[in-house]
Order: sequence, then C-alpha cells, then structure tokens
Amino acid sequence: MSGKTPPTLSGKPGLQSYRYRHRQSSVFAWVRGRSMGRGLGPLVDSGRETHCIMTSLYGSMNPADSVTLSTKTHGAAFNLEYSPDGSVLTVACEQTEVLLFDPVSSKHIRTLSEAHEDCVNNIRFLDNRLFATCSDDTTVALWDLRNLNSKVCTLHGHTSWVKNIEYDTNTRLLVTSGFDGNVITWDTNRCTEEGCPHKKFFHTRYLMRMRLTPDCSKMLISTSSGYLLILHDLDLTQSLEVSNYRSLRGKRSASNTDLTMSSCSLSGLRSHQIGTNQNSGKNPSQSCVRMEREAEFPRNSLEVLTPEIPAERDRGNCITSLQLHPKGWATLIRCTSITDDQEWTCIYEFQDGPPVRASAPRCSLCLTHYIEEANVGRGYIKELCFSPDGRLICSPFGYGIRLLGFDSQCNELCDCLPREPTALQEVRTIYSHSDVVLTTKFSPTHCQLASGCLSGQVYLYQPKF
Repeated sequence: MSGKTPPTLSGKPGLQSYRYRHRQSSVFAWVRGRSMGRGLGPLVDSGRETHCIMTSLYGSMNPADSVTLSTKTHGAAFNLEYSPDGSVLTVACEQTEVLLFDPVSSKHIRTLSEAHEDCVNNIRFLDNRLFATCSDDTTVALWDLRNLNSKVCTLHGHTSWVKNIEYDTNTRLLVTSGFDGNVITWDTNRCTEEGCPHKKFFHTRYLMRMRLTPDCSKMLISTSSGYLLILHDLDLTQSLEVSNYRSLRGKRSASNTDLTMSSCSLSGLRSHQIGTNQNSGKNPSQSCVRMEREAEFPRNSLEVLTPEIPAERDRGNCITSLQLHPKGWATLIRCTSITDDQEWTCIYEFQDGPPVRASAPRCSLCLTHYIEEANVGRGYIKELCFSPDGRLICSPFGYGIRLLGFDSQCNELCDCLPREPTALQEVRTIYSHSDVVLTTKFSPTHCQLASGCLSGQVYLYQPKF
C-alpha cells in the first residue's frame, strides 16, 4: 500500500482536466442529451429510446475488473461510495481503513490506513472533494481529497457505533445516526479543526438506518424491531423531544394490510417551533396538497409504520437496509425475519393522496414490489442500491449480485405501478465473488457498478457486448 498521493490528486490542472473528461463521458448525460435533441443524436421519443438503451446496457453487465489490494489487510468491504462526479470510488473497510480507487482505470489511488480506530461503516461525499466517514469508534471524520495526509476534523457526539451519514444540501447540515439511537446534526458551515457545532435531533430505540429523501423534505428511520419511522415536512434546525415509545419495545402485531400505522402515541413528540413552507413557483396541485398537510400536521410530524412483508405477516422483521429512490418516489428496504431464516427486498411507493386500494389504511407508503432473497451470510447487513435513473435495483445475492427491475423492460416505477403488490423482475444475476457480497453501488455518471464482499474483494461491472 503506497502512502503517496498520485499526481491526479495534487490539486493541479491535471486533476481538473481528469474530472472534465469524467463529466464529458457520462453515459447518463449522453442519453439525456439524445432524448432532448442535443448531443450525438436526433430528437427521439425519450421514453422509448431511454428504456431500450438502459435495458441493453444493464442486461449486458459483466465483471470488468477487481480492484482489491493484494495485501488484504483491510478486512471486509462494508460500504461503497462514488464521488458525485464519478471520478473516485471509496471503500469503507472492516479493519479501520478507507480505500480510494479510480473506477475508470481500476487503479488504486490511496489507502487511509488509520482512518478510524475501529470498523469504518459508511462514507458520504458532501461535494466532489469533501467526504465524511463514520465508525464503530463512535466518531465521524471529515476528509478532503486534495490533502489526504490528515483529517479535516474529527466529530465527537455519539456514544455508540455510528452507522450511516446523510447530508442536507439545503442547510449544509451533516446528519448521522448510530446504535446509541441518536440522530445528530452537524453544522458544516462553522467547521473548524476542533470539529463542528452539533445537536441531538432525534432519538429512538433500536435504530438501524436513517435516510433523507432527495429533496430533504422527509427523514426515514428503520429499526431492528421492524418499524419504519417517517418525519414529514422535515426541519433539521429544530430539535425534537421524544418520550419513550412503548410500542417500539414490544412485539410487532400482525396485520392483514400491506402497511399499517402503529398504535404508538405521539403525545411525547413536541416541536419547539411550528413553521410553514413557501410554495411559490411549484405546481398548484402539489402546493394544495402540501398546504392541506401543513394545516393538519406541524413540521417534523412523526408517522410510525410497520411494513408487512409477503409470507411474513405473522412474524416480525428487522429492517437492516434502507434506501430512497433517486427521484424520491419510493423507499427500498431489505429485511430479515426474527428467526433469521428469510430475507426480503421490498419497494414502497410514497402516497400523497388517498391509498391505491380502498381497503388499505390511509398511510404514506404502499407496497408495490417485492422479492425473496438468498439469505446467505446470516448476521451480516447487505446494502442494496438504486441505479442513478431509478430504473434498476442492485441487491447482494449470495456470492454475487442480482439486478432487479420493476418490469422486464426496465421501465420507470411510475410507468409500471401494479394494482396489487407484484414480484420484482430479475434482469441479470452475476456470481463473481469468492465470499458473501455485503454492499453494492452504481456509479452516478457511468454505466458501472461496484460490489464488495466479506473477504474484502471489490469488483467493478460494465456492459460487455
């Protein structure tokens, strides 16, 4: 492992031209330009042309390169993250390390050998140069690609393992969650070498994962007791005081509905300030729906749901992985049964109006698609992901990966919503690893996919015709 930084990260003109080439070569930008009558092709039917191109590209995915280091001192690959411009792939590793690769050339850029004092769990880019890491050592660290010799700062505030990181681009607040049950916000606008001002935003028992919707209007929190919490009309500048949730500590009740509201009392939830949103410049119908919701609910109003899984209605589940559709249309979860003998991947569409089925309760999510997983590597969390255009899901599947679509043509979710929950369609299954796959990630700019496994091996996938 070399401790030297290659010329491409020196901050000189070479880095700028390198990133310029990455931006210019984005396959998604090419497809978007072609659909709008710009770039390389004539004006075409965007819906027909795009799904034909995407189906062809995704359906021909194959392993391209392995970017694993020969030393293998880094342990398991727990999380993968691309920089927003797709020029750097980072790997959060079991043995305190963070690896950086050039995903185009598959070359190793740098190893942060002592990034933390314990397992590195998650990585999140704030922009093309700044990124944050979190660890079982209870800390969060900020890094700058232009100078990886030392951290920008270390953030202290959690009292247990820190498991994931989100970033609100509107307020520039970093948001972290951990097994201490706390969701903490960090003001990166006032970051110094000593850290960032922070405050506890939310607390709940059995917290597993926390995510923000792309527009940062909602926060979703999954728990090991099978609950899904949604904070609506999110305002991260306000702290919440939450009393004990008895229902979150008890056994989850069975239900005959796809998704039911829990009996949890919200009397313990108090917002220090109730505000309203400005709706100028938005679609009138959307504004009307939002105004009606605001008239009924305050900012940061809490909804507690119990997602029901097909064939699991009488058994509890642990929601281990939680992701959001890139357009904010749906949430993607992976859960395991309490007995740990079954795993499921499910899609729930956000509902702003009445429920799709008259018999369903009025709630914010509706089950649309599902599939049973391989249930290999029990006890380990498997992180799945959406493609940048939201048409495809990549799910760890035993010693490989499985590409799943909402239908066999890789159509948009909005174009193939079923009347009843239906199975996700398998587009392609690829077995490439020698151990259980734990994490997957699509490149934001290229038709490329990465996966990491328990033994630390990382594979890149690209279309091969």
